[in-house]
Amino acid sequence: MIKYVCIYVFSVFISAISQILLKLSAKKEHKNFIREYVNPLVIVAYSIFFCSSILTIIALKCVPMSLAPVIESSGYIFVALLGYICLHETIGKRKAMGIFLIFVGIIVASI
Repeated sequence: MIKYVCIYVFSVFISAISQILLKLSAKKEHKNFIREYVNPLVIVAYSIFFCSSILTIIALKCVPMSLAPVIESSGYIFVALLGYICLHETIGKRKAMGIFLIFVGIIVASI
């Protein structure tokens, strides 16, 4: 089961990466309406989302459904940290406390 939990966590992580790519694309100026939605960043991001979905399906074959929401909530942590690293977003006191509470919740729920 540990192998499938790792696959699921990886799936959530790459989903967070794709969210960052979509945000990077949204921050750019585009020539027209079509280019806003059909550009390399968006195509790569949705391809990663597709891979994430496949990995999630594979992982859920063995991961108990009671553990799935717990693992899925790690996405909030990944997005916040990737936003800080890649987009230079700030993590204020409230956001840091939220990340900490999510982390504690993950630990408590998975015991």
